[in-house]
Amino acid sequence: MNKIFFLRLILASVLGGAIGINRELRAKEAGIRTHFLVSLGSALIMIISQHGFNDVIDLAGYELDPARVAAQVVSGIGFIGAGMIIIQKHTIKGLTSAAGIWTTAGIGLTVGGGLYFVGISATILTLIGFELTTIIFKQIGTKTTAFVVSTTEKEALQEVIQLLRKKHKYLQKYEVSDKMTGDEKVYSATFEVRSNSTRDGTVLLEEIQAIPHVIVEKADFSVGE
Repeated sequence: MNKIFFLRLILASVLGGAIGINRELRAKEAGIRTHFLVSLGSALIMIISQHGFNDVIDLAGYELDPARVAAQVVSGIGFIGAGMIIIQKHTIKGLTSAAGIWTTAGIGLTVGGGLYFVGISATILTLIGFELTTIIFKQIGTKTTAFVVSTTEKEALQEVIQLLRKKHKYLQKYEVSDKMTGDEKVYSATFEVRSNSTRDGTVLLEEIQAIPHVIVEKADFSVGE
């Protein structure tokens, strides 16, 4: 029996480490050591929950719930996940890493409970999910840039909008306003665009600045990172 428990701990560690390697390569908040330990610890707690009280259960008159200790992992892992979630410039970061840790804990519990096929399947699906979404986001862009442009020519502002619409994957939303400055009406627009990298965002701004009568007042490349 001890050999089986040892193999469960090894398998849980390997599966958790596999997810951790993926996150480490992506430079995420939680890497291989965190996922390794979460999966190993979850498997250990599951084994203890199922088999650690056999001597007590054997006593007459005692009835224990074998899942009671393991159930605490589900709620307890939330503290680790919460520590990864931060709010920066009105943007929430770390949700995916927190969800990954939560899933890794579930995989550890599964393997610790002896459901090897389910644990391996969940690991494969998790890795496929991470990689597939990475590929998709590379296609549609993952960085958001906010910038403000101004012009005294309404037609020039329309050119900016048309440029962004032509590059349809970039434009997310925009707001336009106008005000009188002396005898001239100045049109101002705030745009949020999505790009694959900061370099792409910079190139896009250069194209906008090349439009006559358009001035880029402000650009923030850190939005949504």
